[in-house]
Amino acid sequence: MMIDDDVETGDLGPYQERPRIFPNMRSKPYNPLIFRVFKRINVRVLFILLLLGFGGIFYIGARTSPIIVFVFTVCIFSFILSIYLTKWVLSKDEGPPEMVQISDAIRDGAEGFFRTQYSTISKMALLLALVILCIYLFRSTTPQQESSGLGRSTSAYITVAAFLLGALCSGIAGYVGMWVSVRANVRVSSAARRSAREALQIAVRAGGFSALVVVGMAVIGIAILYATFYVWLGVDSPGSMKVTDLPLLLVGYGFGASFVALFAQLGGGIFTKAADVGADLVGKVEQGIPEDDPRNPAVIADLVGDNVGDCAARGADLFESIAAEIISAMILGGTMAQRCKIAGKNEIYRNPSGFILFPLVVHSFDLVISSVGILSIRGTRDSSAKSPMEDPMAILQKGYSITIFLAVLTFVASTYWMLYTEQAPSAWVHFALCGLVGIITAYFFVWITKYYTDYKHGPVRALALASSTGHGTNIIAGVSLGLEATALPVLVISVSIVSAFWLGNTSGLMDEAGNPTGGLFGTAVATMGMLSTAAYVLTMDMFGPIADNAGGIVEMSQQPESVREITDVLDAVGNTTKATTKGFAIGSAALASFLLFSAYMDEVATFAREPFTQVDIAIPEVFVGGLLGSMLIFLFSAWACSAVGRTAQEVVKEVRRQFIERPGIMDYKEKPDYGRCVAIVAAASLREMIKPGALAIISPMVVGVVFRILGYYTGQSLLGAKVVAAMLMFATVSGILMALFLNTAGGAWDNAKKYIETGAYGGKGSDCHKAAVTGDTVGDPFKDTAGPSIHVLIKMLATITLVMAPVFL
Repeated sequence: MMIDDDVETGDLGPYQERPRIFPNMRSKPYNPLIFRVFKRINVRVLFILLLLGFGGIFYIGARTSPIIVFVFTVCIFSFILSIYLTKWVLSKDEGPPEMVQISDAIRDGAEGFFRTQYSTISKMALLLALVILCIYLFRSTTPQQESSGLGRSTSAYITVAAFLLGALCSGIAGYVGMWVSVRANVRVSSAARRSAREALQIAVRAGGFSALVVVGMAVIGIAILYATFYVWLGVDSPGSMKVTDLPLLLVGYGFGASFVALFAQLGGGIFTKAADVGADLVGKVEQGIPEDDPRNPAVIADLVGDNVGDCAARGADLFESIAAEIISAMILGGTMAQRCKIAGKNEIYRNPSGFILFPLVVHSFDLVISSVGILSIRGTRDSSAKSPMEDPMAILQKGYSITIFLAVLTFVASTYWMLYTEQAPSAWVHFALCGLVGIITAYFFVWITKYYTDYKHGPVRALALASSTGHGTNIIAGVSLGLEATALPVLVISVSIVSAFWLGNTSGLMDEAGNPTGGLFGTAVATMGMLSTAAYVLTMDMFGPIADNAGGIVEMSQQPESVREITDVLDAVGNTTKATTKGFAIGSAALASFLLFSAYMDEVATFAREPFTQVDIAIPEVFVGGLLGSMLIFLFSAWACSAVGRTAQEVVKEVRRQFIERPGIMDYKEKPDYGRCVAIVAAASLREMIKPGALAIISPMVVGVVFRILGYYTGQSLLGAKVVAAMLMFATVSGILMALFLNTAGGAWDNAKKYIETGAYGGKGSDCHKAAVTGDTVGDPFKDTAGPSIHVLIKMLATITLVMAPVFL
């Protein structure tokens, strides 16, 4: 029975007893242009085209290296597995009609915002591509480029093509993340009516599909670029470019990926948290209605936000992390191989390409071991049998332990296969230990973040207790918890960087002067170790918003309390997995930024044709550069948080207006206008994402050019490059600490609220719960807008300085 009929007849029974069918909010289903083109092509023609495409890729791979063929093969198999996971998830039932209609509304909102957001981002990317092209056409060339006959125009077009490909792949990674989440959420809701284990398995496999595609695309994209440039430029043939110089041509790819990820994270983060804050402040605090209650006009916008902010943005974020780490490690591997004179084309043990292609092999194995971890999470044999509910976190942790164990085995095998060299026969053992340092670092990061954000542990329970004495004490406790939570991760990062550098330095690899050269590559290998389980970690991350959406659909469609209990447990675990992934992301960002910083110094030395090995912060201008870098992080965070605040104010006003003008909403006599809130948040988040994003892109370029001019007039030749290096260094350090604080404090506030909702300290609706909701509201922009955007910002500053290095000289 439709709600309109009820209003006419006055037949409005108790809400819980009434079957509800929601207004059909669908406009028309949206498919991206590329999908529409593929659908029109005959299946046989499409099959032949795909076969030709794969044939071309493998031909280029075979011309380049057997290692590239191996990487292509693994990536394609992982794509096939991801198709199987999608079919498996989509084969599950969507539940009753009221669930389907809510899911359709969420899907339309998410796809509509994604379309608008990415059309804005693509226009900005094209504009930036033109700027890069102009800069590269008028810049100086390196001695290596001159000797290989690579002119300015060729170098410019290669960088721009790499930038646009990186941006495109990053966008696709984001779309894939959102595409699966808006289809899996309703299936998880439906499965929760039967068993918790089945709901968990669907959410994990949906996240697994997205993770395999994101990691696979990052790896295959770089591999295709590398192989294409290798064959096209005739690398390693007489009079052409050396293979050790080739990775520098890939820098544009990393910059393109970072550029899109930053705006995806900012726009998505502002959308999701503005809707969430607005819905909570009016719904929970003022009106006293539950979370995700269908009477709340902002509830659909909140659920749409989970998909565009957490799924799409995080897919682009991790894609960019892996791309930046692979490229920086390839550059450092090439530089080290060049210095150590590891050469020779046919004998693999003396071939520098082993050191250059090592990151691609590590991430190919990541796809294999993460697939095993994802498939290890199974449903119960008999889903109809009611068994006691297992802890979802323990099940996910078991899968992670399997993945880590396999990561150690494959990493040791990869180092022996790729990094054995007759010049230093024991070097591969040292690098294997560097990888182990990275894997242990990842495990510690996941554990530390879990300790500070899971309500099974002391810190979150202490925060919940602080809520019992009011709103102010909750805020104080949350801020102090976030500040404290920066200590252990920083100690872990510090130990891992020093350990990996020392292991690399003692590997026995020496340059012509007899100086050890493996230190930086050791830290690169540790970063690879940390990211060697990235696909499984992304799976755990995607699980969070899918579970959150499922809970919203269950609440809105008024399912029995037992079903909501299952989705509440999954949602609380999802909050913890999201927080652990952010910890993991900031740890890998710290290590990757250290590598990119080293790659920047190498590139400056190459262009300047003089050594550039250290930055002296005792020089006043260089110290000022450092101050500007730290300031950039704080200003960026301020603008990101204030953007959420301003947009949330618009939502709060709209929700209050609807409750005043439509008093029947609270008695279910009138329908809220969900679409209005979605439109407000979408327009505001697109408007608000520009300012902080532009600040991040323009700042390093302006600082570099201004101090270059100053250096020219004061006779300091490398001043611009030195000031940018200091800016990069200080921004990285400040950014790591700021992101750790924001992510952990936000996650802890959220789970303190969830803990009280389980019945602690008076449970839902109590004064303690209202104080916890205030804390959660403050933490929302911290953990889902500013914090995750800083991960991307740190790496984007590093990639933009790499791309723009010639401008600073």
